[in-house]
Amino acid sequence: MIEQLDLFDLEPKEQPAVIFKSYSVPALNGFYYETKTRKFVSFALGQRYYEIPASRCRLAKEWQQKIMRERSI
Repeated sequence: MIEQLDLFDLEPKEQPAVIFKSYSVPALNGFYYETKTRKFVSFALGQRYYEIPASRCRLAKEWQQKIMRERSI
């Protein structure tokens, strides 16, 4: 069955789905240094997204040292 949508109806028919649940611990976002694996790891919305081995990281040494000091997990 096809339902026609009323684009000018300002009242929602259903409650919107909850996409993100609130956790007691905030989700990781950004780059971190993982000491166990010696990798720089990128997180987006709490999900591991990208990994760079520290030995192959071509980013600035100052940036690497800052991340290792301030954002190690």
